Amino acid sequence: MMELFGATVHESPSTITKLGHKIRQESPKRLGSLAIATGEALEMVVHATKTQFAVGSGENHVLLHQTIIGEEAKWQLEQLGEWPDCIYACMGAGSNFAGIAFPFICDDKGRKKPDCVAAEPMACPKITRGLYAYAPTDFSGTTPIAKMMTLGIDYEAPGIHAGGLRYHGTSPFLSALYQMEMFRGLALAQRSVFRIAMQFAQCEGILPAPESAHALCAAAEELTNNRHVKTCLINISGTGYHDLAGYAEYAAGTLGDGILDDTQIEQSLSLLKISSRAPEVL
Repeated sequence: MMELFGATVHESPSTITKLGHKIRQESPKRLGSLAIATGEALEMVVHATKTQFAVGSGENHVLLHQTIIGEEAKWQLEQLGEWPDCIYACMGAGSNFAGIAFPFICDDKGRKKPDCVAAEPMACPKITRGLYAYAPTDFSGTTPIAKMMTLGIDYEAPGIHAGGLRYHGTSPFLSALYQMEMFRGLALAQRSVFRIAMQFAQCEGILPAPESAHALCAAAEELTNNRHVKTCLINISGTGYHDLAGYAEYAAGTLGDGILDDTQIEQSLSLLKISSRAPEVL
């Protein structure tokens, strides 16, 4: 679709940046990621004229911008005389979850705090299996390191259709709140996510994006037999019409779960423990 409108698309890791070329040489079969794409974008911006790069998703200011979503949802619920018992949203770098949850977490009117759940893929479980440590935010090491819940920059997440959730860490802002137990995480397998997504589409006529479907799946798994929840707020952040290949795979029975390799994640975490010592001392 982008090419139809005149764009030139380069798959990351690409062959047009030094970083992409280096990664392809060292690991020809390595899958791309947000961290790698960000590193390549930063490299291109440095050498291009009249070009700038706006960092998004995991940056704290972006999380605050996104709270317009939660503020509007909060206002709408108040018009109905409702208040959520629980809130579900997918967790990538953080803006999606923070955008819906922050206005409710910081509510100062004495109302009961909702049970906020960040739904992440089992393929990239930085909340449920990561460490709270200093790590680079992009693969090139250009941007400042940040303390966050992370699997480490060396972690290579399996390929899943929810590409926006395959980021190795999450926002420092959210990570600090997680340490304060202000919300919890839930990791989900890809096939379960698509099963609930298709069921939701058939019932509601809305085809959710694979990222958004994680929130739906988390809610379905936890609330099916929970009669104590009266009102549940779920953030459906996008439609899945650009992700029909994933739905086709699920319908054909060829979709995998994208489960991570425990040995690989332990190796990445061990490297993370070593690399995070110096900043911790500082």
